[in-house]
Amino acid sequence: MVVGVPQFHRPAIAGGFPGPGPALLGGPVVPGRYDTVTVAVRQGLETVDILRLRRACGSVFQSAAGTAIAFLVPAGTVDRWHLPGSSCTAGALLLPATDPLWVMPPAGPAALARATDAWVLRTALCEAACTLTASGLGPF
Repeated sequence: MVVGVPQFHRPAIAGGFPGPGPALLGGPVVPGRYDTVTVAVRQGLETVDILRLRRACGSVFQSAAGTAIAFLVPAGTVDRWHLPGSSCTAGALLLPATDPLWVMPPAGPAALARATDAWVLRTALCEAACTLTASGLGPF
């Protein structure tokens, strides 16, 4: 934990998001289960590494053009997401578990997608941005 930085507390969510929204890749959107947080590839891959080390990474996929990484987060995140350098859209496209666009595919016997906690993702995105900037690869 970083000393001197205010800590965020996750607000309780009552209910889910009421309807479908746009998805990163287009196609059928699953309403009410997930939203999608999208960032540039370099920051997204660094964030995936950070989350994997913390065993907190949910399902993640790459855009068809290869320019963005999308994290599945719980529905309703779109109402509270304000982080420069990223965007949050309501709803999420769920690709087949064997699709090569998955960076972190759905896992388990039923191959169910798993959301990343929004506040944990926010922290990891900020840490990834700081790491990339310190190494001379940022800002984005």
